[in-house]
Amino acid sequence: MNIMNILIDRSTITGTIPAPPSKSYTHRAIVVASLSVESEILYPLLSEDTRATISASTEIGADVTVSEDRLIIKGVQRPEVPDRVIDVLNSGTTLRFFTAITSLAPGTSVLTGDASIQKRPNTPLLRALCDLGANAFSTKGDGTAPIVVQGPLKGGRTRISGSISSQFISALLIACPLAENDSTIEIEGELKSRPYIDVTLEVLREAGITINERNGRFLIKGNQIVDLKKYTVPGDFSSSSYLLAAGALVGDQVTIRNLYPSVQGDAAIISILKEMGADIVWNKEDGEVMIKKSDLHGTIVDVGRTPDLVPTLAVLGACASGEMRIVNARHVRYKETDRLHAMTVELAKMGVDIIEKEDELLIHGGEIHGASLHGWDDHRIVMALSVAGMVAGNTEIDTAESVSVSYPGFFLDMGRLGAGMREV
Repeated sequence: MNIMNILIDRSTITGTIPAPPSKSYTHRAIVVASLSVESEILYPLLSEDTRATISASTEIGADVTVSEDRLIIKGVQRPEVPDRVIDVLNSGTTLRFFTAITSLAPGTSVLTGDASIQKRPNTPLLRALCDLGANAFSTKGDGTAPIVVQGPLKGGRTRISGSISSQFISALLIACPLAENDSTIEIEGELKSRPYIDVTLEVLREAGITINERNGRFLIKGNQIVDLKKYTVPGDFSSSSYLLAAGALVGDQVTIRNLYPSVQGDAAIISILKEMGADIVWNKEDGEVMIKKSDLHGTIVDVGRTPDLVPTLAVLGACASGEMRIVNARHVRYKETDRLHAMTVELAKMGVDIIEKEDELLIHGGEIHGASLHGWDDHRIVMALSVAGMVAGNTEIDTAESVSVSYPGFFLDMGRLGAGMREV
């Protein structure tokens, strides 16, 4: 990616725009299709992260044809041992999913990624795969990439913490139905980001996979057949949160289309905005959300199930009146960057009274001013700070190219709505 700085003016936005396709659903659809005979995926998100998943799929033997609005995937029901190291770039989802999937192959696979990926934890997943008959380890011995996986996965029983990343559990749910024997996955502690597990289960059900859940355990029959024939990717509430936040802060009248009810946890942004006093209407039947500039007040938000909303919520709190508390947020420190710390540092530069605690952010809202900000090479940090810049004006953000990870058209879409943004 080319390095890019973006300069943002104080803006007013108006208009109608479709929600970007869901990154979470696209990842899962590609992965499940790569284990099916032949699949058609309609309206996928084509971003840096999902292209990393496409590339990894081809490394295990799938054939992927990419066009503007669809993917045709001829899969392999048993993954092949990759000829090369699988490079997931900056995609943690790709790393976790393919660490599990390559454990199904009867040989040795190696996975790595960029500098950020090589700092992200994976120990719970590696231990679980070893419990289930594979051999998976970090070359550095600390759970981080590069990762070596030796299969095949046999099945059996494992216990795994739910407190760090739901991606570990999703990875196991995708791989274990293809193991030789039945598997039981017991979740220890609180299962953070539960809606992402539900997305995984939803796509697997579409592919004919049966997984039972009982008393904190997932019970999975082995030797199942994956058969995802056709799948349409829904709109993404995570990416739409920036559009909706901008609408609530600087919108004349903004309408986001293709946002239908689903198991996506980040659909909570709509109810949170309502609780903060936003003038927002969701026509669920038509999949349209209408929002305009409102006088917002702070509230308390538990983000145990919705960690990706944290940067957006921090900006909303900074621009609202009163106190905003974002709680149950420790797992947000294990994303592309420590997002609690990153948002604290950058919003403080804009004059925001913000306190970072181990498990929460405490924000006293009010006036914000323009500043030169660091995007932390993190797509969600950049997009959230861009919304703050539309309120404050005279704001420059570096590493703006990172939006290509999840929402490549972000700046173009904001420009279509009238935002003053330009590359410098």
